[in-house]
Amino acid sequence: MKKTVLILLISLFGVSIYAQSIKGHVQNENGEALIGANVAIENSYYGTITNANGDFEIKKLKHGKYTLVARYLGYEQTIYNLELVDNVSGIKVVLKQSQNLTEEVLVKATRAGNNAPVASTTINSKELSKTNHGQDIPFLLNLTPSVTYSSDAGTGIGYSKLYIRGTDITRINVTTNGIPLNDAESHGVWWVNMPDLVSSVDDIEIQRGVGTSTNGPAAFGANISIKTNSLNKKAYATLSSSYGSFNSYKAKIAVGSGLINDHFSFDMRLSKIHSDGFIDRAHADLNSFFVSGGYSGKKTLVKLNIISGHENTYQAWNGVPKVRLENDMAGMQQYEDHYLYSHEQTQHMINSNFRTYNSYVYDNEIDNYNQDHYQLMFSKELGADFSVSLALNYTKGKGYYEQYKKDEDLADYNIEPIVVGAETITSSDLIRRKWLDNDFYAAVYSLNYQKTNFNATIGGAYTTYFGKHFGNVIWSEFSGNSGIRHQWYNNTGDKQDFNIYGKFGYMFFDRLNVFADLQYRVIDYEIIGNDDDLKDIGQKHHFDFFNPKFGLSYDIDSEQNTYFSIGAANREPSRSDFKDADAGKTPVAESLIDYEFGYNVNINYARININLFYMDYNNQLVNTGKINNVGDAIMTNTAESYRTGIELLGRFRFLQIVDWQVNASFSRNKIKNFTAYVDDWDNWGTQTETKLGGTDISFSPNIVMGSMISFFPFKNFEFAINTKFVGNQYIDNTSNETRMLDAYSVSNINLAYTIKTKIIKSIDLKLQVNNIFNEEYETNAWVYRYHMGGEYYNMDGYFPQAGINFMGGIVLHF
Repeated sequence: MKKTVLILLISLFGVSIYAQSIKGHVQNENGEALIGANVAIENSYYGTITNANGDFEIKKLKHGKYTLVARYLGYEQTIYNLELVDNVSGIKVVLKQSQNLTEEVLVKATRAGNNAPVASTTINSKELSKTNHGQDIPFLLNLTPSVTYSSDAGTGIGYSKLYIRGTDITRINVTTNGIPLNDAESHGVWWVNMPDLVSSVDDIEIQRGVGTSTNGPAAFGANISIKTNSLNKKAYATLSSSYGSFNSYKAKIAVGSGLINDHFSFDMRLSKIHSDGFIDRAHADLNSFFVSGGYSGKKTLVKLNIISGHENTYQAWNGVPKVRLENDMAGMQQYEDHYLYSHEQTQHMINSNFRTYNSYVYDNEIDNYNQDHYQLMFSKELGADFSVSLALNYTKGKGYYEQYKKDEDLADYNIEPIVVGAETITSSDLIRRKWLDNDFYAAVYSLNYQKTNFNATIGGAYTTYFGKHFGNVIWSEFSGNSGIRHQWYNNTGDKQDFNIYGKFGYMFFDRLNVFADLQYRVIDYEIIGNDDDLKDIGQKHHFDFFNPKFGLSYDIDSEQNTYFSIGAANREPSRSDFKDADAGKTPVAESLIDYEFGYNVNINYARININLFYMDYNNQLVNTGKINNVGDAIMTNTAESYRTGIELLGRFRFLQIVDWQVNASFSRNKIKNFTAYVDDWDNWGTQTETKLGGTDISFSPNIVMGSMISFFPFKNFEFAINTKFVGNQYIDNTSNETRMLDAYSVSNINLAYTIKTKIIKSIDLKLQVNNIFNEEYETNAWVYRYHMGGEYYNMDGYFPQAGINFMGGIVLHF
């Protein structure tokens, strides 16, 4: 391991020196300089952007033939071929204005610009498709910097979780085409509700840290911007199919009209995904479609997207108890002795496989949910310097999860006791469904201005959400006074969210860019009704947040750049934070000040980034280690905490046949003064209290590393091996090594070969082998601690991932 770390660090700083340079100027057809145009050498990591005069320079090139590629939003890509034998200057690159406004304008306002002083990574559709065999987006983003992921079923299909810098998805802002994707109440993103969305994605940008202002919940560790498919000028059709371990398969068909009459286009995708899961009975049946149509003119874009997903997954939310993983017979028996499990449940645990055990056995213990997104987007260029974008969104979600519950108290369901002769029946086996029925509306807008060395964006959003939470008893052995689909609880959540932001950038001396970003956000949230425990959870909250951000970026030369930023973010607690809080501990809003300092260099066939960060939290909501009845973490405020570290990124190309992407994150994640509260079963309703001082933040590994080496030994063939290393991470905030996920290293192999034919445009053959060394590891866990008889005990659940497994696929392009 030490040798691996040393090799990675040395590789990140390797440099080659070359002598020649290319100088030029980028302008439009009217002779006006294009500022911030991207100019790059094809098949290399050489690249730069034009300065305030439209000029560029690429240095340290060796003799040879080069293809220069110039791009600018709203203009057609231009290719310039040249042979370099000495320094070349005076190249004039003229870009023609595109006849069709492209989708980049829809996300421009919320993304990091060329000179934005933030740590960001963009993954395009070509890179995403290499590993897309039906797994969720967290699996596909796993190799990006500071990212870890977990899958409940152990396969990457079904319920999955994503962490960035140790921050879970409820603190990561996610948008599609600039429209908030996070659930307004939970702040979560349920990737399983949008199966195979990545097949309709053009690219994904991840900003680590606070990042730039966006729409929706606060970015408390990162933000993820998803841009769906861009205009495809030519008609196409694609058929694909994959099959692999655990009876996992994916089928997809996608068609597109190309441009009709130079302006109109239509695209459609249908996907079906299934997996039996690595964990017992943890099957997933997923269906989705994506429909997009619109008009694209020289200065106008109108587009309608419909994204629909349906999931039916067997629940695997509880994980595997540590005592089952370790074959601890006494520990398993203790579950029964302490009345955590019945005798029947304990025997089931003992007799199950130690890594695939699932506590649920009822054949219809499922989660069943449907979600539809309707997005209407409009963008217009208002002259050479101004553009405006507007998007309207409606999201409809409805579904339930079903559970078999044994020997439940009828009073807990508002069902009266049943008197039969001299006997009174007060409990019953039953089947219940817990429903969520919600509606989300959003209006998103931005006005963009760019002139010479100044750019500005004014944008924002207004969203409104209404969710109905209720539960039905659909069967009961003893039903008493209950009717069919007896409802025992009902509550609603009503939330409005308004934000407005202004982003401003000014370039001094063609090298120094000054950035300011100011955001004001207002939230009103009301809960009315009783929860599943029949308690009244009615409450009302109002929040006003001001989130300023400032930064500088400086171009040392055409190859090197450095940046610094400081940004503030404020975040309101989620629905579960409010309703699951212990009595007298109502959570408060948390705040963050994020400091980022970075250095970028593009040299020869290498691209390197070094980023330092310090994230200073006040009242951060951190995992208690406990989960609620749907597997979500229960959180608590802690006064002072921080995350600090360094992120190293490199991409290297050797001899045109090897491409190596590598990243390493080293961090410290600390709570300055933590107090642990543990339920005292000897004195019911009370807790023991232990002051621990400084501790590690849960689920925050100090080391995260990723590597992907791709080989191209001959035309149309690619062989890639990727490796992910994640260090130890605690599953609660006590820094106790008995409650910890062990470090793991997992390697996967991907092979792809493309065949060109006369009848079919191309045929892609793919093979993916995951966990090639059959590593036994767990990626997530929860723990509930209790005190009894003078001793402390744990009830917990760990989430094992699959051993060696494969997926093979074929894609036909027409």
